[in-house]
Amino acid sequence: MKIGTITALVNALVLALCLKGLHYFNLIKWHPIGFYKKWGWFEESSKLFHWTFFILLLFIIGLLVYMTMRYVYVIPAVFSSLLLGLFVTITLEWIALDLPLQLSSFKKLSIPFIVVVVCLLRFLLETANFHQREHTAQKGN
Repeated sequence: MKIGTITALVNALVLALCLKGLHYFNLIKWHPIGFYKKWGWFEESSKLFHWTFFILLLFIIGLLVYMTMRYVYVIPAVFSSLLLGLFVTITLEWIALDLPLQLSSFKKLSIPFIVVVVCLLRFLLETANFHQREHTAQKGN
């Protein structure tokens, strides 16, 4: 559990930093913590609190994904991270940008955002698969 917690924390910090960088260099057209304003959450809070809470949410999601994907170690992490990453990023950008359901909307999706999420999911899933196989091998001895 300790390794899963550390992995999820590193994943959350790196993802938050990458999202801030992607927004700074205008590679994504939405703000990573813009959902606070959109949904009316913590409107009077500071940006530090917004980012801290966002990292906490990313940590919880990462830990849940880590714990879930530990038990499907039979599926290679390359495929599962690619499919899960594509599904999550396309869904998030579709919601964030309010895109219509048209084929031309795919041109507005951010390729760097998709790459960052897929790479970080691969890190998370490979770590989960490795430690589950190691745990299974130790039980067999």
